[in-house]
Amino acid sequence: MAISREEIFGKVQEVLVDALGLDEDEVTEEATLMGDLGAESIDFLDIVFRLEKAFDIKVPREELFPAESVLNNPDYVSGGKLTDKGMAELRARMPHTDLSKFAQDPDVNKIADLFAVSTIVNFLEMKLNG
Repeated sequence: MAISREEIFGKVQEVLVDALGLDEDEVTEEATLMGDLGAESIDFLDIVFRLEKAFDIKVPREELFPAESVLNNPDYVSGGKLTDKGMAELRARMPHTDLSKFAQDPDVNKIADLFAVSTIVNFLEMKLNG
């Protein structure tokens, strides 16, 4: 049975409000986890754990947030930017994310901006509804 995008967003919003101590109105689909919501890398583990509980599914962290393994591969990064090979790898690992804007300037320091609330909702929608 499919779950609606609105239902998924509602649960994700609840998870992020609890995990990050935020107000509900701060957690919009456009909000980025680190830039807008103040999440730190340590929070990602807690968020993944809470998502697993909320949706009763297993979420491998590197599946939802694969950037770390891409950034740590010297074949994928050169001069502080993702290489074409790195972009291809990121696209393959993050089919739930719109990478078009990031691709114009694939600065590794901007990669955190990819992790928006909508990224989580898209990921869960794909995972739950096939």
